[in-house]
Amino acid sequence: MNAKPQENLKITLEEYLEFERNSEIKHEYFDGEIFAMTGASLNHNRISRNIAGELTNMLKGSSCENFTGDMRVKVEAIEKYTYPDIAVVCGEIELEEKRGVDTLLNPIVIIEILSESTEAYDRGDKFSHYRLIPSLCEYILVSQKRCQVEKYVRGDEGVWLYSSYEGMKQTAIIESIKCELPLSGIYYLVAFEK
Repeated sequence: MNAKPQENLKITLEEYLEFERNSEIKHEYFDGEIFAMTGASLNHNRISRNIAGELTNMLKGSSCENFTGDMRVKVEAIEKYTYPDIAVVCGEIELEEKRGVDTLLNPIVIIEILSESTEAYDRGDKFSHYRLIPSLCEYILVSQKRCQVEKYVRGDEGVWLYSSYEGMKQTAIIESIKCELPLSGIYYLVAFEK
């Protein structure tokens, strides 16, 4: 999904939560600003559905659960609220419950589907912010333009290790939740532009 700034007016966290509770669309919040989450492309929706379906099937019977883009996540260290495309949590779910809105605090895996308007942000500032979540073990970026999945794994002393999977015959391994996602499944029915 694309994040579009609303206005240049700064609002408080309490005002954001009240606004979000009554809003018909989702908004991210950071540093007093809110950003409307606009619609996503057909490919984005297909990729999201495919990943969520695969994860749901693989995680059945485990202590892990996946959530799609409607589950808000908070980066507590900087008071940022965001909606990742997919978040996975294992064990007890930690929620911030304010003003009737639930916000996930302890994702283990976050997956973002890249678009032209969000790719630089997803790779840059957003990833920097996500790294401040102590529970986060893996950050995964999924391209809409080509068959490519990139993965960052938190290693020793906070060093993030990079790997890339390319081609329909490859399988992306998500170690922290013991799942394997074939790229052929991720990209089922997805048509790449030529």
